[in-house]
Amino acid sequence: MKLITSLIGISALGVVTSALAQEETASPAPEDRPSTTVEETPTPAPKATTATTPPEQRAAQKKEKPARLPQSPSSAAAAPSKKMSVEATLKDNENRWEASYAAHDSSVAQSLVASDFNGVYWDGRVMGKAGVTSEIKKDKDAYKSAVNEKLAVHSYGPGVAVVVGTAHEKGTTKDGKPFDRTFRFTDTWVQRGGQWQCVASQVMKIKG
Repeated sequence: MKLITSLIGISALGVVTSALAQEETASPAPEDRPSTTVEETPTPAPKATTATTPPEQRAAQKKEKPARLPQSPSSAAAAPSKKMSVEATLKDNENRWEASYAAHDSSVAQSLVASDFNGVYWDGRVMGKAGVTSEIKKDKDAYKSAVNEKLAVHSYGPGVAVVVGTAHEKGTTKDGKPFDRTFRFTDTWVQRGGQWQCVASQVMKIKG
């Protein structure tokens, strides 16, 4: 009886063992089971517009809207006008020319008077450049002063201007007699090769 019971127990144990083995074979390992977790792909951050814009398109946009720089009023005001520059130059020429009479220096007229100059002297004589320089050389008067007054410069297009003014001279003649004389003159100036030259003149004595 004990033998039968033992055999029955052994048989039952074998059945249980076989069933467990079959269950382990049928059930896959945890690591073999497919994962049910869904991985979310992160949405990329939007890139800056300038990064995606081709360099050629950005260059075209810059050309369409050029930068505007404000103008400096001080710089515009500091630049002298062309008319003032001409006026200052011709007044300086006239003043040096008149002062050369007192110094008996004909080199100033030699440089300022054009070779084709034509002028009417205060006593009615018509003379060219040689006559002007000759008058300065042969003048024997002693001057205390020889200055221009009331000079007015009138421009007539680029490179042409007329100067109207008076020349006031004081001193003594070669005979020792004092003089105080004033001349009214009109000089025509032309710019040649970057230099202003007097091409015509008319002088009239109005005092002395």
